[in-house]
Amino acid sequence: MLDLLPNEIWSDSSIKILDPACKSWVFLREAAKRFIKWLENEIPDLQERIDHIMTKQLFWIGITNLTALLSRRSLYCSKNAKYNPNDDLWKYSICTKFEANDWNIWFDRVEHEWKNGNCIYCGASQSEYERNEELETHAYKFIHSTPEEINALFGLNSKMRFDVIIWNPPYQLSDWWAGASAKPIYNYFVDVAKKVSPKYLCMIIPARRFVWWKWLDNFRETMINDKNISVLHDYIDASMIFPWVDIKWWVCYFLRDVTKETKCRIFTHTKEKIDFSERYLKTEWSDIFIRDEMQIKILNKVSEKWEKSFGSLVSSRKPYWLASDVIWNEEKYWLKNFSETSIEWWNEIHWLLKLKRVVRYIDKNYNIPNNGNEIWLWKIFIPNAYGCWWIWETIPSPILWWAFIWKPNAISTETFLRIWPFKTENETNNAFSYLKTKFFRLLVWIKKQTQHTSKDTYSFVPMQDFSKPRTDEELYKKYNLSQEEIDYIETMIKPMD
Repeated sequence: MLDLLPNEIWSDSSIKILDPACKSWVFLREAAKRFIKWLENEIPDLQERIDHIMTKQLFWIGITNLTALLSRRSLYCSKNAKYNPNDDLWKYSICTKFEANDWNIWFDRVEHEWKNGNCIYCGASQSEYERNEELETHAYKFIHSTPEEINALFGLNSKMRFDVIIWNPPYQLSDWWAGASAKPIYNYFVDVAKKVSPKYLCMIIPARRFVWWKWLDNFRETMINDKNISVLHDYIDASMIFPWVDIKWWVCYFLRDVTKETKCRIFTHTKEKIDFSERYLKTEWSDIFIRDEMQIKILNKVSEKWEKSFGSLVSSRKPYWLASDVIWNEEKYWLKNFSETSIEWWNEIHWLLKLKRVVRYIDKNYNIPNNGNEIWLWKIFIPNAYGCWWIWETIPSPILWWAFIWKPNAISTETFLRIWPFKTENETNNAFSYLKTKFFRLLVWIKKQTQHTSKDTYSFVPMQDFSKPRTDEELYKKYNLSQEEIDYIETMIKPMD
């Protein structure tokens, strides 16, 4: 990440670098090595050079007391920054000019500011993070401060600024679901960093947030429209950067250079190769960052047809407003008659239970909470959560594991999305043939970044005429795909059972 910065900064004694969420000390320790080497001509005396670098150029904000202590130990060679050659506890610091023990590695306990049960700065839950002094608050100083307050931590006036902000921030605050429901907070670090206004902003983040993530629509839109992001290194497998951590998604690091607007130099890393492209992060017709150049080429050809989206046929979550607890909470849904065996003229209700499809039967007179007036239509049910948690675990991937056609007088719980309306069995079968094509599932894959799907996941898929079945060969020809593009789809997408 330091290599992304211009070489000339290392020979500039006025440059100021901040790590605003110091978990490890690696960034500024390595920066110190470069300054020590390249400032030799300007400041020949080694001790004077070290004193200048440590007091005037390198700044940290610790995220815990422990990380602050470890950072001082790593950079200053002593947890006590202030130097005193006559005291055994204070004689190890390599910098002789510090006037206080913490100096440029700052940490103090920070409290959240609560309003209506959440922190006004980071959104943390008061019930979980309002803690006594024995526990960490996880209220990070950088995102609980104004730019002026951040400068004041290090004795800088409001007219001065940091030239470089570089770090690996905390990614999220967990909630009881954890995983995909954990609340991201790194976006707050990016927002505050932009307000601090460094020339160069360099950070590492989970890259899946560029496609979809709960709470981050505005952040994603801002990022992919940011023409100051000049370099992006995108890692399909996070273990290439963090081999000791099991992270089931992409990670990336980037450089934001406020001195120029330019196309972004994008490096996509896999274990086999590094692909390069130079383009803006946002394409004209997409609201996400599409990392694969081949996918962009295919989508460009699809978009030329200006066809309606297949997503218009896909229901939102809870197509009939029935949650998965309907099986054990009949009174909640006013289900007076509920049968495990088939009864003539009764309606079927489908849901997934422990990954198996369950069918029950409900009275035909039951008032279905939503879309009940169209129960007579044919439909396709597809699980709203299926496939690999992280798609790149298995290539080729089926993307959609399975789906099934269902006749009139059938409904489902929220465990399925409903694709409809189809008035005839033949029309439904033809739509199902389209869903099974590799072409269809490649376009779903671009937006499917977790097990879960939604109506929006299908937005890149173009609508077809379902008066006849659909095949990959026909679709490749219709959209004028090259052999290279066809081979890409055939390689990446597995046949659907």
